[in-house]
Amino acid sequence: MAKNACASPSACGFPDARTTGPRIPLKPHKTGYMAVRKNGLVIRGWDITGSLDIYANDVTVIDTRITSDSWWGINLRPGYRGLRILHTTITAVPGKGPDNGGVDYAVSNMGTSSIEVGWCDVSVFGDALAMGQGNLHDNYVHDIAPFINKGGEWQHTNAVISSGGNTGHLIIRHNTLLNPTSLKQGASGSIGLFADTGVVRNVTVDHNWIAGGAYALYGGDTGAAGITVTNNVFSTQYHPASGGYGTVAHWNADGAGNVWRNNRMSDGRPVQPEPAS
Repeated sequence: MAKNACASPSACGFPDARTTGPRIPLKPHKTGYMAVRKNGLVIRGWDITGSLDIYANDVTVIDTRITSDSWWGINLRPGYRGLRILHTTITAVPGKGPDNGGVDYAVSNMGTSSIEVGWCDVSVFGDALAMGQGNLHDNYVHDIAPFINKGGEWQHTNAVISSGGNTGHLIIRHNTLLNPTSLKQGASGSIGLFADTGVVRNVTVDHNWIAGGAYALYGGDTGAAGITVTNNVFSTQYHPASGGYGTVAHWNADGAGNVWRNNRMSDGRPVQPEPAS
């Protein structure tokens, strides 16, 4: 629980570079774009220059490093299930991505099934972990790199983003989620639950270290239901209110099953959200 002041993520037991990423020596694999079509494939111990596009069930990526040169690091296509990404570093080279020099998604779930992302070290991507359903735990998301996209605008950046309309449960538990992007360069949220494609529902946000963005947490807006936000630490490391404009926006206090409990700033102050407008 977040009852007292926390000096840093690692000082209070949250993930960092020491507790995430590969645990074994790696071998270089210059795959470029790689479509995975073998069910049950396990990719372990690879140092990949490229990206993985998953058209298969029950694929596991573990103890691996991916330096992407595509729109994503790992992408799960619609109709497929069972993807697990564990103890992996997912990054890119700033200025070398396909979106006018930027890169968009470290992990993208395009389908309606859950995926697991755990103990991963994620950096650079604009919207790092993008999905409506999944189990995101023990990850370290940091050093998001701002960029002007092909539309000529600053790309909005989020450590975790969900666009609503989800059919399953999104669990965000025990992660360090940092969005250092400035307000002038497209900062959106550290956790962005947005109703862009439908109502936001069934999301658990528990025991995370959260810092940065315009608001640190976007809570789903009107209509959002089944949103549980508990035991989180909102860090002041980038802004006094955790986000540049504030801590929480668009929280639907009256939504069915919505719970806000025991959330505090890193200096120990309790956090109470303003209601959705």
